[in-house]
Amino acid sequence: MTILYLMIPCTLILVAAFVAAFIWANESDQFDDLETPAFKILIDEQNVTQKDSEETENV
Repeated sequence: MTILYLMIPCTLILVAAFVAAFIWANESDQFDDLETPAFKILIDEQNVTQKDSEETENV
């Protein structure tokens, strides 16, 4: 039963840390654009030229 005197304050500190982290993330606009990062993986950064594709076929 005496462990509760240790566990309850530790739990409250942990909850306060998570709430503070969520408020910080929300205030620093971490949740503004949730769709663009999912589409960035589909966009090619460079175009493959004919010369590059011929070199890979010879390998």
